[in-house]
Order: sequence, then structure tokens, then C-alpha cells
Amino acid sequence: MKNSLALICIFSCSLSLFAQTQQLRPADKVNPFIGTTNYGTCNPGAICPNGMMSVIPFNVMGSDSNRYDKDNRWWSTPYDYTNSYLTGFAHCALSGVGCPDLGSLLVMPTTGKLDVDYHNYGSTYSNEVAHPGYYSCQLEKYGIKAEVTATLRTSVERYTFPAGESHILINLGEGLTNESGASVRMVNECEIEGTKLLGTFCYFPQSVFPIYFVMRINKQPKASGYWKKQRPMTAEAAWDDTAGKYKLYTQYRRDISGDDIGCWFDFDTHEGEAIEVRLGVSYVSIENARKNLEAETNTFETVCQNANEAWNKALSVIEVEGGTADQQTVFYTALYHILIHPNILQDANGEYPIMESPENGHTTADRYTVFSLWDTYRNLHQMMTLLYPDRQLDMVRTMVDMYKENGWLPKWELFGRETMEMEGAPAIPVIVDTWMKGLRDFDVDAAYEAMIKSATTRGESNIMRPDINGYLDLGYCPMESQYDNSVSHALEYYIADYALSRFAKALGHDADADRFYKQSLGYKHYYRPEYGFLCPITKEGKFYDPFNPKEGENFEPSPGFHEGNAYNYTFAVPHDVDGLAQLMGGPKAYIDRLQSVFDNKYYDPANEPDIVYPYLFSRFKGEEWRTQTIVRDLLDKYYTNAPNGIPGNDDTGTMSCWAVFSMMGFYPDCPSEPFYTLTSPVFKRITIHLDPKYYSNDKLVIEAKGKGKLISSVKVGSNKLQSMRVSHQDLVNSGKIVFNLK
Repeated sequence: MKNSLALICIFSCSLSLFAQTQQLRPADKVNPFIGTTNYGTCNPGAICPNGMMSVIPFNVMGSDSNRYDKDNRWWSTPYDYTNSYLTGFAHCALSGVGCPDLGSLLVMPTTGKLDVDYHNYGSTYSNEVAHPGYYSCQLEKYGIKAEVTATLRTSVERYTFPAGESHILINLGEGLTNESGASVRMVNECEIEGTKLLGTFCYFPQSVFPIYFVMRINKQPKASGYWKKQRPMTAEAAWDDTAGKYKLYTQYRRDISGDDIGCWFDFDTHEGEAIEVRLGVSYVSIENARKNLEAETNTFETVCQNANEAWNKALSVIEVEGGTADQQTVFYTALYHILIHPNILQDANGEYPIMESPENGHTTADRYTVFSLWDTYRNLHQMMTLLYPDRQLDMVRTMVDMYKENGWLPKWELFGRETMEMEGAPAIPVIVDTWMKGLRDFDVDAAYEAMIKSATTRGESNIMRPDINGYLDLGYCPMESQYDNSVSHALEYYIADYALSRFAKALGHDADADRFYKQSLGYKHYYRPEYGFLCPITKEGKFYDPFNPKEGENFEPSPGFHEGNAYNYTFAVPHDVDGLAQLMGGPKAYIDRLQSVFDNKYYDPANEPDIVYPYLFSRFKGEEWRTQTIVRDLLDKYYTNAPNGIPGNDDTGTMSCWAVFSMMGFYPDCPSEPFYTLTSPVFKRITIHLDPKYYSNDKLVIEAKGKGKLISSVKVGSNKLQSMRVSHQDLVNSGKIVFNLK
């Protein structure tokens, strides 16, 4: 059974940093268990900010006692808080995603008779403790205390055993990935090296890639070997009684390969003896995995403390005062989630796998991976620009370099492979937004060239926009089949083209600017006046019938729309709010219809298409109170200090980012426009420490005066605002923003 006190995460390594400081630092306020159920798909494992390595308790296979099992349903996370049967610690997992991949190299300590079948060797656990850079639990079946921590590219794991016969297993056959196949070699009695194939993320089976690893154990085993699950046999079984079973290899030391394979190490341990496992990974080579291990090796305590201090430094860019303890925990945990992906890809020597290539490249900066851009283009990269501009610039440079290597900007890139998941050209608004806010030290000409290619290449040669022909010829994507997501595709193209038009205008390409701005208004083709919604258009140029704007609720198929319906998408034109309002009959009709989305509970707080809806009210004078009321209500209802404290998939930090911006009192309401819509802050005082290399002020202070959640006035610097929208430059140059609440 789990210990309910696990959520009291005033979190320590061997020596509590809290005890040393006698006050709660930002890292001490993080609860890594938030978002670990309710399909949040976060996990409480150990990781460094934007680190390649993560070490995660793996509890989603092997027992009917688990509520969620990766082999019995669609499942995309190595850990769920409501499960109770653990079968190892996975290395390198994705956080907050909706498709399964990675989460492999499963290390498991056991005692008693050697058993390599995870259905048998798994264990219930208790006394979970997690804080940034550290996780531990007690394996009840064995009386083993398991502790894990991480550097950027390696793990350090400490398993404290009882007296008797003990084992350490590494299962190379299982994990979340849909791919199969691994190989491993005994280097010496205490070291192994190998590789495992990963990939087939979501629905793109050719996007596979290898992970290379080196694992070391700090105690020489009394025996060790391999295992392999043998294929079923008929007549041949007379020569081998392991047919269909796990075969132990006790006298073989060369390489072994297969699908369901692993290594075992036997020890005689005394009571309280700790054995450490260190594992380094690379996406380039085994040799680089070894170099990463050697470059980042240290004691468990030092690694744990360094990881925690790295997190505290990253989180301390924002200091909050006021609010409740739970609100501060929700805030800092959300900021923590934002800093998990994208993560670095380059090894300690600077090498990385070139995009869509068998070759390797070299960098002296950070090369990033895991670009879930359909999600993150809406807010996460805007947050990185504000708080971590160095990292955001390296992310933009990575995207542009991917174009140079592969011929296309990324859409949903994963470890050097393009998965083509979701729709649109989401790298465009990310890069334009970054440039518009003053971060311009990247190859602008190459970026613009890449954007033009995406926006003008015909569909038969355009992997980013394969259905672009109708869009170019007609101004919209006609419906090719009932569930082709055509409206969703086009809406993403409109947003990308609007961003491109702004970029073109700023760079002096006026003809391009006019062209793409006009294209961005093509959403008007879809507006169906008798319904007041956007509606798919058939190949014959007619509106789709029978049309039901609610069809597609609860992730069911929806004609023309992806992961939503007409309610979730009709207002998804943040670049032309006034134009849509005119189509609807004016501001009042727009406001009434938008309000009905919330009143009728059609708003989906767990997905991206309508994530900006609460902030759209504030575009109209006198309606700002709706934004302020709805945002606070959503925060209170869906973002809590509990395992189910995120409304759904965190989508590599996007939902958490919505919460961080909203709790601070401003939100980026239109990608590529350097503006924010204001709402009432949750905290009395917020101090954002700005990077002086990029900003003229070294900090921005936000103060909330008075009680209540409605804004009576706002002063930005010395200027009283006349609307609830403020530019990025005014925000960062103001020094201080004062909200008067009522």
C-alpha cells in the first residue's frame, strides 16, 4: 500500500536542504506527484532542468491490481499515482504526453530466489518521497529502499538491501515504446553496454531511433548473466526445455540480442547494505554514453544535491508572496513541469544525431529535442522567452538547424525524427514570437526561407501541410473524408500564415506580408451563419451536413475537427477577433456565444484548441470581468495540490504554463503578437528576475492591492492602462505593475 504521507513532499536527500536553510525555497514547494493521475501523464521521477536523463518508477505493467496497464489499453506514461505494483525504474521518459514511447531500460532490485519474469518480480511499494531531482520508495515485497537521482545525462540509483541473497535486474524488453529489439554486452563483472530501439510515437511507425547505454554497479556480483524469453517451439522443444519460457544464460559472456532480454546480477548483502547503479545514455553511440557517465559521475549525495540546486536556481527566477501554501505549490510545480521539455540532445562532447539522418553533428551550444509544438507554440515558448531567453534562443536555433539538416522546420520532433503528429506549421509562430520580442540572434534568413517553403510548396511535396492545395487554391481545406480534421488543419495554417505575414512585414517583404495576411483570414469561408459556428466544407464546396457542433465530445471522432468540435475551435482565430465578431453580428453576439461555451460546459480545459478562450472576452471593453472571473474559477477547480491536480495531459508543460501565466496575471493571447491579456494575479507580490543580457530592467515586480478577483485599475510603470492588454516591451520595461482589485 501507498503511504498517504507521500504527498507531504518537504523533500530531502540524505541531508535535508530544508534543514540547512530553515526556510522553504522554490524547489521545496514543488510537489512532483501533481499531474500523476487523471491522465495528466506527469511522473514523480528524478530529472534535472531540461535534462536528457530521467529516472522514473515504472508501475504500469505486471499485475491485475493496477488500475492502468500499458498492455491492456492505450497508455502513455510510466507511472500512475493510483497504481500499486512496481516493476522497475525506467530511464528517459516523456512527461505529459498522450502517446506511448521511451520509458525503457528498467532497473529493478530484488531479493530471494532469482526470478526474471516481471509478473513475478514486481512489488508493491510505500513511503514514496519525491522532490526535484530525487525519488524514493520502499519495495514492500523485499524490504528494499530504492532511491534515484539524476544528472543531465546519467542516473545514480541507490538500493539498500536486507541481509541475504539479492539481485539487480535490467529488463531491456519492456518499456512504453511500441518498438522492440535490444542488444547488450558484458564489458566486465560490473559493467554492461548496449542499445535498444525506441520510437513509433503515435501513428508514425518509421520514426524510430536507438538509445545507447552503459550501466555500472559499484559492487562486484557473485554471479551474473543474461536472460531471454524463448520463442514457443514444437518438435525442437525436445532439445530445450525453456521453449516459451525465460532462459537464463549463466555461462555466456558475449553479446546477446533479442526482443525480451535482460541482465541479472547476484549479490550476498548484509543488513542495510547499499548498492549503487549508475547508468549513462546517449542517442549517438555507446562510447558517448560511457563518456557521459564518466563526465558526470559523482556520489549519490552530491548528484542529488546538485540536481536540487539546479532546480532551485531555475525556479527562483520567480518569487511569489501571498496566496495559500497550496497555491504556491501549484505554481512552482507548474513551473517545474514547464522545464522538463524540450530537453537537451547533445552529449557531453557536443555530439548529437542530425535530424532525419544517420550522421551525427556537433554543437558548442545546447541542442534540444522533444518539440511538441502544436501544444507549446501557444504559451510555453513565450514563457521561455520571458524567463529563460538563453534557452529559448537555443531552441529556436535548433529548429532552424533542423531545417538546414532536413529541409523542414519541426512539427512534433522526437530525438532527431519527425513524427508528423498533429497539424499545422507550429514552429513558425514560435520563431516569429521570439523574434518579435527581441531575441534575434539566430539565422533569420534561413528561418524565413523555411517558413516560405512551408507556406507555398504544393501538397504533394509538402510534408508539413500535405493538404495545402485546396488551401492555396480556395482559401480553405476542403473535406476529403468524414474525419479528416480539415477545419483544424486550416485553422492552424491561418495562425501560421498570420505569424509569417508579421515576420515578412518586419523584414521588409511587403508583398509576402500582404499575401499571407489575406490567407490568414480564410477562416471566414468556414463560418456558417445559420449555426454561428465554423463548419467543414465538402469537396463540392458545400457545408457538411448533417452538422452538429457538439459532435466530437470526449475525444470521439468529429467531422472536420481534431480532438474537439466546433465549440472548441470556432473561436480559435486569436489573430482576428474583431473579424470573427463581425461575422457573428457584432461584439455582443460574439460575447454571448463565447460565454455559452462556458455556461454549457463545452469548454475543454484539458486540451489546446480552446485554451485561449477565457482571455478573448477582454478584447471588448466592459467584458474584461468575464476573463478575470473565469480564469480564477478554472484555476481553483482544475489546478490543485493533488495527484489529479492538472485537468488532463500536461502536453509537455503546456497546461502547466497556462496556470503559471494565469496565476501571475497575464497571458500571451495570440502567438506571434508581442502582447499579453491581463487578469487578476493570485499572489500579492510576484518578482520576476529578468536576464539583464536581454532586458533593460533586471526584474519585474507585480503587486496586487485589495481583495477580490476583479480588476478596478492597472498601472504599468507610471502609466494607467486603458485596456487589459499590454505589450511585451511595456511589460518588461515597466519595472512594476500594480493591480488594484475589488
